[in-house]
Amino acid sequence: MGYLDLALSSSNASQTVETPSSGGGLSQNGKFSYGYASSAGKRSTMEDFFETRIDGVDGEIVGLFGVFDGHGGARAAEYVKRHLFTNLITHPKFISDTKSAITDAYNHTDSELLKSEDSHNRDAGSTASTAILIGDRLLVANVGDSRAVISRGGTAIAVSRDHKPDQSDERERIENAGGFVMWAGTWRVGGVLAVSRAFGDRLLKQYVVADPEIREEKIDETLEFLILASDGLWDVFSNEEAVAMVKEVEDPEDSAKKLVAEAIKRGSKDNITCVIVRFLETSSSSHVSFSSSTRSNQMPPLGDLKISSNETKQVQIEAENSRTVKKP
Repeated sequence: MGYLDLALSSSNASQTVETPSSGGGLSQNGKFSYGYASSAGKRSTMEDFFETRIDGVDGEIVGLFGVFDGHGGARAAEYVKRHLFTNLITHPKFISDTKSAITDAYNHTDSELLKSEDSHNRDAGSTASTAILIGDRLLVANVGDSRAVISRGGTAIAVSRDHKPDQSDERERIENAGGFVMWAGTWRVGGVLAVSRAFGDRLLKQYVVADPEIREEKIDETLEFLILASDGLWDVFSNEEAVAMVKEVEDPEDSAKKLVAEAIKRGSKDNITCVIVRFLETSSSSHVSFSSSTRSNQMPPLGDLKISSNETKQVQIEAENSRTVKKP
């Protein structure tokens, strides 16, 4: 996914495939576990980033998971990874009106990214497919062509839509804004970009928006797991194939690693990143009490909870922003 020049140069990328980085963890309330795996695959550069984060907001245990697929370089995806969830959980309406908070956080992060891009000559952008867990609610927000798929009652269900320029509503929106869509190996905005929504992409911003599409699902006994992945996985996997493979492996880290390895084996030519969340308990409330010294938006004490590092090889998160403990 991304710019035309990158697509044309992909055939020259190194074919050396490194072992995927991986990890996982468990929520403090025991309601969900997660795992991730990420690999540059057959590409010579890595532009995928991801985040797996558990926080405490107004007495609620909150899970935040995201996959960010960069184009034009890694810096936009890295920026979104660093800032999106912080902007979200500090939004004053995060608990009371989560959907509007998500929309605001996406657009605010995009605006701040564009300001930070003023000193760069080359355009860069990123997709974002995110999942927010609050109580018995799962909210999936998407910009771009990374994808979220759930397994409910054994059935694979896409809970996000890939934003492609040739979709009738997306094409109409772009053309109404004065842009155009043309074929250049695939359908591209301005003949350049293969997605119709993204963070960044300053030169195409009038047409390539960061407005997320949001879908809410109830977390109940029929909801088994969630898969978030960049298009490096979905290029070679159907939704049903991915769900079937995850069903076979109970541990979410192992199932994420298996998906990534199989995608490489099937010939994916892109970076591949996968996050899997398994739902373990479905009681009606995940509200927990913290001591009076615990501030809103501050992570509760971890105790014996083991959560592995969620960093890719390209970026070290500052200690003050890290909220995870490495898995032994």
